[in-house]
Amino acid sequence: YLLRTLNSPVADTMFWQPLWHTLRVASGVILLSLTLGGFLAWLVTRSNLRGRAWFATALIVPYMLPAWTFAMAWTTLFRNRSIGGQQGWLEAMGMSPPDWLAYGELPIILILTLNYIPFVILLFGNALRRFDAQLEDSARILGANSLTVVWRILLPLMLPSLLSACVLIFAKVLGEFGVSYLLGLPVNYTVLSTSLFRSIELRQTGVAAVVACAIMLLGVVSLLLDATLLKEARKFVTVSGKGGLLRQQDLGRWQWPALGLVSGVFIVSVLLPLCVLLLSTLMRVPGDFSVANFTLDFWIGDHLDSVAETSGVLLSPNLWRAAWNTLWIVGVASVSAGVLGLLVGYVVVRTPFGWLALLLRQVTFFPYLVPGIAFAAAYLSLFAEPRGPLPALYGTVTLLILALIADEMPYASRAGISSMMQLGKEPEEAAQMAGAGWWRRLLCIVMPIQKGALVTGILLPFISGINGLSLFVMLAVPSTDVLTTYALRLIDYNYLQAANAVVLLVCLL
Repeated sequence: YLLRTLNSPVADTMFWQPLWHTLRVASGVILLSLTLGGFLAWLVTRSNLRGRAWFATALIVPYMLPAWTFAMAWTTLFRNRSIGGQQGWLEAMGMSPPDWLAYGELPIILILTLNYIPFVILLFGNALRRFDAQLEDSARILGANSLTVVWRILLPLMLPSLLSACVLIFAKVLGEFGVSYLLGLPVNYTVLSTSLFRSIELRQTGVAAVVACAIMLLGVVSLLLDATLLKEARKFVTVSGKGGLLRQQDLGRWQWPALGLVSGVFIVSVLLPLCVLLLSTLMRVPGDFSVANFTLDFWIGDHLDSVAETSGVLLSPNLWRAAWNTLWIVGVASVSAGVLGLLVGYVVVRTPFGWLALLLRQVTFFPYLVPGIAFAAAYLSLFAEPRGPLPALYGTVTLLILALIADEMPYASRAGISSMMQLGKEPEEAAQMAGAGWWRRLLCIVMPIQKGALVTGILLPFISGINGLSLFVMLAVPSTDVLTTYALRLIDYNYLQAANAVVLLVCLL
């Protein structure tokens, strides 16, 4: 299988070309996400941008929407009939988008960039909030200009959050399937994840194993690079027992251009795809904007001519059962992961045993590198039958919560580690001198100071769990159906209007 995958007449199609495409997509997404996301994070945290508090939340919304939903909205707008099928909205209006705009590398990079910019805003923005402006003042007193302050002071101290964002984005792109499948398949643009899926579909399990190992190996290499660059955590401490100063930069005449940029990003990444999806749920025939074509039947209709549902989604008991399952299963798992992530960050930064810090850092992140379907299959094989004192857990919410906690630990642990690297020992040492034990210091000193990181460590797993698909599609049964699996079933029945309605409800959550 190694020879067939890496050195055979079909190796280029099965492995080397998808590998090259994957690296190109990952590089493009990281570059665009860091450039645009870093600037947006600075605007909403360190400038006097109008409405910055609102934008700080609004710009995270793109990650609340599953990436494959962006792809569905993109194809609804830009799809052309050069490969057959229905026409898109632009083509219906007389404009025929070229293939390079409708499918392939460019739209994949743009959609994934919009989806992963919130990583940078959350991680980099949280670090910027804790950056003491007196450090900038010291540099300026010594004669440094603005560019020098950014390059020599700000960016080096922000390195943990920037590297965390890079590793998260790179690993996420490695396992991303939905966007590449929807936008790459029509023009035969394959990446490693779609090549893996194709091998499984063709029952070439040996080839699929080689491709999956290659994906994991790339992730391990990124982890080793991350560990090498972050060996000396002391240089990143920006929160100590001393008072800090947070100063906002006056944008002056750049106020309105900056507001226009942030508003434009919000419109393109949130309003436009949501409007496309919303309009699609109100149309009997896609792309027909005549008044007679609009209807509310897919939301509140009754006696509908559909195999999947005979009523609108809001009147379906299946929807409300899936929504309740989503909230409490994902909620329990994300809170557990958030607390564990902060504890992992504490141990990684405070432990005197370097091997333990390295082990925890890499092990808690490793599930991120495994494709979701493969991760779910592993849990299924582990718990499908009784093993020793453990009962068979398949079909139970316990299995879903356990798998979700493990699968979401990378988000929580990265937030915990990057924030703990900026917290000096002085506050804890002062509490210890006053007689506080470890639990008291954790609850009264560490957690209040790191409440922003704890919220991030809960928010990221919660968002990821709500819009996750590949894990639930393997482990959920009808009694534990969640919103994403419910939407997928509607898509299988070609009930696209109702499926888009469910996706909009996921985004509302």
